[in-house]
Amino acid sequence: MLGENFVYFFTVQGFFVGIIFGILNSFDANALFVYTLLITIFFYLFSHIIIALYYRTLAAKTYTFPRDIHEKELDNVVKEINKREKLIDYAIKTTDHAIKINQNDTQGHGR
Repeated sequence: MLGENFVYFFTVQGFFVGIIFGILNSFDANALFVYTLLITIFFYLFSHIIIALYYRTLAAKTYTFPRDIHEKELDNVVKEINKREKLIDYAIKTTDHAIKINQNDTQGHGR
């Protein structure tokens, strides 16, 4: 549905809701006219807000995603994480080995 047609449809719906609300709540012609006018204007403005938000989100989704660039960057991040994991594993092994040597030295001197 075109935006213009949506505005027309929503405005007519507001007009009929305004007439029904005006008939239910008013006792004179002026109040009926005011209720109908205010509710119709509200529906008209609300439909424009909805159309503006729809077109804004529709336009935001039309850009292309640079997939190749992001894949290269993510591959670099994965390589860096793997390097850091290897470094951490080496540090843990070295620390464990140092602890074992320290325990052997303390046990040998204590006897």
